[in-house]
Amino acid sequence: MGRAFEYRRASKEKRWDKMSKLFPKLAKSITMAAKEGGEDPDSNAKLRLAIANAKSENMPKDNIKKAIDRASGKDAANYSEVVYEAKGPHGVLLYIECATDNTNRSITNVKTAVNKSGGQMMNSGSFDFMFSRKSVVEFAKTEELDLEEVELSLIDAGLEELSEEDGTVFCYGEYSSFSSLTKGAEELGIEITKASLQRIPSNPSEFSEEQLAEIEDLIDKLEDDEDVQAVFTNIG
Repeated sequence: MGRAFEYRRASKEKRWDKMSKLFPKLAKSITMAAKEGGEDPDSNAKLRLAIANAKSENMPKDNIKKAIDRASGKDAANYSEVVYEAKGPHGVLLYIECATDNTNRSITNVKTAVNKSGGQMMNSGSFDFMFSRKSVVEFAKTEELDLEEVELSLIDAGLEELSEEDGTVFCYGEYSSFSSLTKGAEELGIEITKASLQRIPSNPSEFSEEQLAEIEDLIDKLEDDEDVQAVFTNIG
């Protein structure tokens, strides 16, 4: 995935360093998955993967259990998934994914951050042709795993590309292949550490270090918001 991958990874590690902000976002994903498909991870693949994502970030078991229990509680919030599109500093393109129980609050916070950075909000669908939404499954590379065999086995499950970076294997497939790709990996006995839907830019753009610093400042502000689950860019 080249420089774009390295930038996203380094940026993500930096931004998500604060556990006090990370855990509530992970908990929200778990609660939403449990409310949608039931509280048993064995029969709810989405919940099982949300839990795996939380564990990969060292979220305590008690926090995970509370997030699952919250789905059936009387005070369980009705979260909605909403996506905003914006142009940020230096023309960078931004997909901002939120999970919220108050869309008015979410759009106000996102719009304020974008406007203060000198950017502007865009109409929904403005960037559809500029990004591909991909399923991404991650797991640790082990001596027992033959990656060539894994790749061949997962092609029928929707695998398009397999790569390995610093001991982590990344499997990419179409958005619609998320369930089959994760299921295929599990059937091979692979312990998935993370599974997500990501937006990959079709034509990444290059920015200077000074420009990246300004862009990063906006992304930090957006991801500090409790409703924002993920921010994707066209940084190359």
